[in-house]
Amino acid sequence: MDHKFRQHNEETLNLLDTMAYNSTNITEVEVTVVFPNHLYRQVSKASDEDKLAFTVQVLEEVAALFEEDHSSASWEDSTVRNLLNIFNKQAEELHSCIGSHSHKKKNSQLYFKTKMYFKRLSDDVLKKKGHSAEAWEVIRKETKAHLMRAEQLASYTAN
Repeated sequence: MDHKFRQHNEETLNLLDTMAYNSTNITEVEVTVVFPNHLYRQVSKASDEDKLAFTVQVLEEVAALFEEDHSSASWEDSTVRNLLNIFNKQAEELHSCIGSHSHKKKNSQLYFKTKMYFKRLSDDVLKKKGHSAEAWEVIRKETKAHLMRAEQLASYTAN
């Protein structure tokens, strides 16, 4: 599981790198949503199943962001489709490693905090900034950070 996850993650990180916004006149978007390091610290102490469930949720939430209007970003549609396919494949493969009772514990405080973080990214970065190329660059960078942290989590689970 760890090897496949790393392989998919590396592929996704490479795709995200190709999507970087390379404009010299980019206006910096103020990021009002702080990266949830505290959630990653909290889940790092959890069971392997909970780590995997959290990683699945992050992949699903990131995929939902990339399904929003990205027409202002200079990305090829095929690149975004590939990215979404990899997110979904990773989530499905990880989900198959989780007992059915622990996926998306709807009453879990961690689940709700994670859900709210991604909602704030959507509302405060993408929607308030009109889904601009600059806003998408923030999302791209946040996504890379999440994937790197998710890979750390996956490496801490028992193989």
